[in-house]
Amino acid sequence: MQKYTENTNKKYAEKLKRRITQLKKKRNAVIIVHNYQRDEVQDIADITGDSLGLSRAAIKIDADIIVFCGVHFMAETAYILNCNKTVLLPVKEAGCPMADMITPEALRAKKEQYPGVPVVCYVNTSADIKAESDICCTSQNAVEVVSSLKSKRVLFVPDRNLGAYVQSCLPDKDIILWEGFCPTHISVLPDQINAAKRLYPEAEFIAHPECDPAVLKLAENVASTGGMIKYVKRSRCKEFIIGTELGMLYRLRQDNPDKKFYLPTGHLLCANMKLTTLGWIVNALELMVHKITVPEHIRGRAYYAVERMLKISGEKKWVSVSGA
Repeated sequence: MQKYTENTNKKYAEKLKRRITQLKKKRNAVIIVHNYQRDEVQDIADITGDSLGLSRAAIKIDADIIVFCGVHFMAETAYILNCNKTVLLPVKEAGCPMADMITPEALRAKKEQYPGVPVVCYVNTSADIKAESDICCTSQNAVEVVSSLKSKRVLFVPDRNLGAYVQSCLPDKDIILWEGFCPTHISVLPDQINAAKRLYPEAEFIAHPECDPAVLKLAENVASTGGMIKYVKRSRCKEFIIGTELGMLYRLRQDNPDKKFYLPTGHLLCANMKLTTLGWIVNALELMVHKITVPEHIRGRAYYAVERMLKISGEKKWVSVSGA
């Protein structure tokens, strides 16, 4: 019975993939997929990457429809950069708990406490927060972005762990931290890492900067998901303990079949990222749902913050004048 069920599920998945291919051609659509998505969703992606990589890719897309397989703030960012395109989020309930840990009202109140202090917002925020900020950053370029600012004092929102990591890299800066965090990465504990290192003594530990500072101290390398991909490809090491969401292991194994990857805990799962399925992607393309838009008075201000980030990251030539 189990084998029959597995074969049936596989056949159904292949049928959905064929339908997605048909609908992509019909709609002139492109499918963008974050590294944390389900394995089968990554398989049908036109573009896969981390937040910075996907932000870059969104600008250069020559398609009428963008299907964003990620969470709400990512689809919003795609629309901010491509307001002349239709952006679809297959599952409208796919949100981000960290992004919900800050509101425009609370941020404005904090800005009043620190007048003139530039606000750096992690890309894991709503368009409303980006509109209240001076510049965006991702986990890949956060240090570079904060370093580029002339002000010694910076208000960093909303991830306290990423902000603390930036502070450790830039001791001359005075970084005011918001008390937000990623529920998935915060679940990684130092004891788990030490246990994993004892179990896999030849493995290097790579940690995402959203992890707790005590966990980062145990890492041989701290990197975004895009940074992890580059690091593993260059490394002579054959085994790695990966301190980020489990979806990342699929991409790493695909790119490095000769290397082994382990999770420090079995609980490294983002439920929101796993909401997107092949069926929901078909549904989005057939019914043209769920369209993500941002009011122009918010989008224009948010665009400025994202544009500044891309320029600092050497992406000035990719900034879309049509989205300005």
